[in-house]
Amino acid sequence: MKTLYSLAAAAALSLTLAFSAQAGSEPVKLGDLTIGTPWTRATPGQAKAGGGFLKVTNHGSEADRLVSASSPRAGMTEIHEMAVKDGIMTMREMEGGLEVPAGETLELKPGGYHVMFMKLKAPFVEGETVPVTLTFEKAGSVDITMPVSKAGSKMPAHMDMHGHGHMKKQ
Repeated sequence: MKTLYSLAAAAALSLTLAFSAQAGSEPVKLGDLTIGTPWTRATPGQAKAGGGFLKVTNHGSEADRLVSASSPRAGMTEIHEMAVKDGIMTMREMEGGLEVPAGETLELKPGGYHVMFMKLKAPFVEGETVPVTLTFEKAGSVDITMPVSKAGSKMPAHMDMHGHGHMKKQ
């Protein structure tokens, strides 16, 4: 009986984690914008920074601009670009934000544009979610959650946990 109870508890926990990981992956609408596939990665215990990723699709006839992000989990949050030029990796804040052209999708992903969480108040732990507020120049602000994937992941946990590890790396 004890084993049956343990198995039932483990199954319930697995379902809860799966649903919480998927919850942050539901698209969020804000005016003409759709924010989808938000996620971040687990950070080591002493890390002071982490990255967040998502897609923003503009269904409107005018461009908008992602101008800022914030999170209660970080002392500072910025929109960044990571690039490699002449073999040297650079990271810089996108001071004017990022344009989301009309009819197009802006993708923030590992190795490119991303939300940069700095001065982390606690590590990001796999399986939890990180609350984030995104602010757009025209559409305004929206609260989203970013499910935390395993450290070093190249894709959101909900894609990786269903055997999609063979997908093309981003």
